[in-house]
Amino acid sequence: MDKNMEKWVAKAIEGDREALEYILIDIRDFVFNLSLRMLGSVADAEDASQDILVKIMTSLSTFRQESQFKTWVYRIATNYLIDYKKSMFAQHPLDFDFYANDVRAGFIDTKEELLMGVDKKVLAEELKMSCTNVMLQCLDAPTRCIFILGTMFGVDSKMAGEILGMTPANYRQKLSRARRKMAAFLSEHCGLSGGYCDCEKRIGYAAKQHRLNPQKLEFKALKQLDSDVLMRCKASMEEIDELSTVFDELPKYRSSLEVKQFLEQLLQSKQLKEVQHY
Repeated sequence: MDKNMEKWVAKAIEGDREALEYILIDIRDFVFNLSLRMLGSVADAEDASQDILVKIMTSLSTFRQESQFKTWVYRIATNYLIDYKKSMFAQHPLDFDFYANDVRAGFIDTKEELLMGVDKKVLAEELKMSCTNVMLQCLDAPTRCIFILGTMFGVDSKMAGEILGMTPANYRQKLSRARRKMAAFLSEHCGLSGGYCDCEKRIGYAAKQHRLNPQKLEFKALKQLDSDVLMRCKASMEEIDELSTVFDELPKYRSSLEVKQFLEQLLQSKQLKEVQHY
């Protein structure tokens, strides 16, 4: 574990509020981005990431420094997200066959009134961000987690095995299967990987189905992390196959959560006890 973080964790365990705040600020963006990829929508990711931060805060005294702090945080977050049942896609599951049929049916003329005065390229980029996150929901939750850790977060097989409770070899095998499944779908359907679909041509359909609101672009509203932060996040990136770069190149976002305010509200709310017993 990083010596500096080790110091902050020790202080936080002793009850130092400043140290606790430092830790939560350090991990909040990572937790939000993992939640966003696992759950598929900004609103669900915001809710879940707050719950996870509460879990981490209330479980901090159980951290024994037998693993890296980051691994411990990953384990809490992934366990919570794999079992999370309150998200839109947990309640309305998707699979690749359903999504393929939806993609095939999703081309209609894009009338100007559907654009609401917003540039098509802006809407196409928003649809790309939304579509790739929704596409991940076609994988079952454990497989989705394996794919996200290996492809989007660059977690090596040793660390991933520790996080998910499996051998590195088993993790690599499962990741390889998940990549093949995703690559097969992308190569046939996604225009970014040689398929027939085009984000710009789906704008009209998405707007008409109320999946895209030009007046409320969720992904465009999120603040992207600075490039130097992104480089640090990718420091341990493994080599990945060409088709997987569709996901690897997705931006990482800043969480909108203000930690100081979050802590103040948390100490006065019922959420603490609810999450502790989730």
